Amino acid sequence: MINLVWLVPFLPLLGFLVNGLGRRSLSKSLVGIVGSGVLLASFVISLLIFFEVKAPGFSAQVVQLFDFIHVGSLHIPFAFQVDQLSALFLLIITGVGSLIHIYSTSYMHEESSESFARYFAYLNLFVFSMLILVLGANYVMMFIGWEGVGLCSYLLIGFWFKNNDYTNAAKKAFVMNRIGDLGFLIAIFFMITQFGSVTFPEVFAKAASLGMNNSVITAIALLLFVGATGKSAQLPLYTWLPDAMAGPTPVSALIHAATMVTAGIYMIARSNILYTLAPHIQTVVAVIGLATALFAASIALKQNDIKKVLAYSTVSQLGYMFLALGVGAYGAAVFHVMTHAFFKALLFLGSGSVIHAMGGEQDIRKMGGLKKYMPTTNWTFLVGCLAIAGIPGLSGFFSKDEILASAFGHNPVFYVLGLAGALMTAFYMFRLYYITFAGKFRGTHEQEHHLHESPAAITIPLVILAVLSIIGGYVGLPEVFGKNLLAEYLAPVFAPSVPFAVPHHLSHSLEWILMGISSALVIVFILLARQKFANYEDTGKESTGLGKALENKWYVDEIYDAIIVKPLYELSRFFRDTIEKAGIDRLVNGIGRGVQWGGQQVRLIQSGQVGFYIFAMVIGMIVLFVIGFLL
Repeated sequence: MINLVWLVPFLPLLGFLVNGLGRRSLSKSLVGIVGSGVLLASFVISLLIFFEVKAPGFSAQVVQLFDFIHVGSLHIPFAFQVDQLSALFLLIITGVGSLIHIYSTSYMHEESSESFARYFAYLNLFVFSMLILVLGANYVMMFIGWEGVGLCSYLLIGFWFKNNDYTNAAKKAFVMNRIGDLGFLIAIFFMITQFGSVTFPEVFAKAASLGMNNSVITAIALLLFVGATGKSAQLPLYTWLPDAMAGPTPVSALIHAATMVTAGIYMIARSNILYTLAPHIQTVVAVIGLATALFAASIALKQNDIKKVLAYSTVSQLGYMFLALGVGAYGAAVFHVMTHAFFKALLFLGSGSVIHAMGGEQDIRKMGGLKKYMPTTNWTFLVGCLAIAGIPGLSGFFSKDEILASAFGHNPVFYVLGLAGALMTAFYMFRLYYITFAGKFRGTHEQEHHLHESPAAITIPLVILAVLSIIGGYVGLPEVFGKNLLAEYLAPVFAPSVPFAVPHHLSHSLEWILMGISSALVIVFILLARQKFANYEDTGKESTGLGKALENKWYVDEIYDAIIVKPLYELSRFFRDTIEKAGIDRLVNGIGRGVQWGGQQVRLIQSGQVGFYIFAMVIGMIVLFVIGFLL
């Protein structure tokens, strides 16, 4: 089955070609069947590959399709690497992606046939690019997928391109990702010059031979992290992600849950040996991740757009994943990628169900009491909130506990700050839940009249994701509960660098204490949110002070506009008006006018009088004679 791994990305590519080329002739139902069917087929193949990889004694295999680049001693094949890490990501991408495709068949049904087909073509291309990213057997292959998801995010965020705000959001995502991508690209060039290869085993072997804290490895690790901050929305390159909410809600789920934003996590996890050899950069990764987690969580506390709350929640959760990577708990980061894919896809698709019922309304202050009208959406959304908050027994609890325990073993300060972020998460998620689903309905009578539960194509993916959000964490139980199946599964990928979860192993009694403290405090913060927002009434009062700063996202966008965007515009205007128009244009136009004037003067010599021509010829001969005599 491993040799057929090429089918996993090929099928979504085929779906892209069929729906893209046939967008003007295919019916919506056929487009939906093709778009969802190819991904379901990829999921089935990924499942078979996963069971083959899971078998005892399996070692990583490379499936080479053809020579991609062969220049001198540099050999870069177009090849796929199948191991425990890539097989797990295949399942997450194709599994969650399939549910989002099925959900989209209903959510996007109001679009015209051509627009509907274009949407599914983009969606298939997005998944194809992400699969190339995680399957690539070298950094160049990874970069091809990396750029592919960047392009597709631009197309999908700006899907409704007639709205200028949406196209601006798409451009913002594209430009900010290019900043990070430059770091990744320079890192690849660095590898080629230093190691003569970009293939994973060769790069890691040559890096290991250089030893710890080598300047070359430190530089490569830092440049790769710059790439990761762009794609995975970490400080300071995170502002594109909340604006990505301009795209259709299923796109938000796909970008935020299982695919694009986890690309940076995958890249660092894949490069774990480089980061273990560069501990200073690991510390940078942990600090940036922790700062992002806290910063984004604080902003989410005061957002009123249902999708914006979830967007900042995603940025915050990605920060936790980077914290895990930074303290050497690579497996814990991957574990949180998996559980986050379940509950965040569930929350985004649940928000889409709410927006669908509310006729496009996204302001939670104009909702309320929806659990009466939308029982399935209500209980599935509640499961998602419980999971992300870290309630014991649900998937988010196990992965977040793994990260916090690792942080505590590395540095107790990291644990305290990480716990503070987790408590904010519990508070803002249940603020969102209670304002949206509890209390009285605060919308218009017409909206209330049309409130209804979403169709089966929307609710069935919600139910499946809710079940996964409940049981998904049991594959990575902490050691205090017994065997950690995910740790054993991922051990071959991470064993050469550091232990799977906790670099500084904690005693079982200490782990129980940490779990008990975090669980108790999370429940307290959920109850606080319930007390404050269960019977929420919109007073219309504007926030002041800190609340206003949080509502305005700490004014980061305004700061970026003031110190980067506006100066660039002014510089561009200076080049346009002064350098180009007054300088270059005037010079070019002056040359043209000079030639024109000279031509007009020389034309006067052409008088048509033969006597004048003979006189001029004699003068010319005398001049030539003098020149010849003098020389």
